[in-house]
Parts: sequence; structure tokens; C-alpha cells
Amino acid sequence: MTSPASDTALASELRATVTRLNRRLRSQRTDASLTLGRLAALGTLDRHGPLTPGELATHERVQPPSMTRIIAALEVAGLVTRTDHPTDRRQVLVALSTEGKALLREDRRRRDAWLAQRMRELDAEDLAVLRKAAAVLNRLADS
Repeated sequence: MTSPASDTALASELRATVTRLNRRLRSQRTDASLTLGRLAALGTLDRHGPLTPGELATHERVQPPSMTRIIAALEVAGLVTRTDHPTDRRQVLVALSTEGKALLREDRRRRDAWLAQRMRELDAEDLAVLRKAAAVLNRLADS
């Protein structure tokens, strides 16, 4: 059993480490002008398919007016398209455009390549730990 103080220390170390790793991964991004909010919205559309702006805001945990601005910027950049909702005339569906899919694919490829190269420098034991940690980190991210 761990103490609350040691749990807090681990949480602090984990937060700082994940933040540093995220910063390194961001430095590998294809289009540095694409904000994290816009990139996250593209990723959500890639994972879930076309969504209403409200659904996208919910997934991204942002207020609808913020998502409206993100969608507008992505649409101007040609990265998403809007279509009429099939059952609700008051709604639209936002989807990745061909250009959005290509940008997202290249962005992920670059960041995955950078991380894979760093991981090739690790021994088998460290890689096994990372495999287990990835599952735990996914559960934390989804909670």
C-alpha cells in the first residue's frame, strides 16, 4: 500500500514526464501552425467519423462556441467539410476532408517515426514496461 504523499509525488513526476514527452512529440509535427485544439479535433473526427459540432465539442471537452471557431478555421484551411445532417435539418455534420486525412496521416507518421526511433534505443525490459504502461496510461486518459 502506498502513502498519499508517495502517490502525489508519482503523479507529479508522471505529469512532468508526460508533458516533456508531449512537447518533444509536438516538435515533430508536420504543420506547426496547426494548433493543438485543431489537431485534436481532426483526430477525433478521424476516430469517430462525421460528427455534429456539438458532438465534437463534447468529445473535445470544449464549449460549443470554441468548437465553432475551431471548425471554421479548419474549414477555411480545407481540412474539414460540412454536410447536411441526414435526419435533422437544423444540424450539420463535420467530417475530415481528403486534405485533412492526408495532413493527419503525415503528422502521425512523423511523430510515430520519431518515437519509434527513440524506442529502438531501449532494451527489451524497458520496451515490456512501456507496453504495460501504455495500457495504464490509456485507462487514465479515458477516465
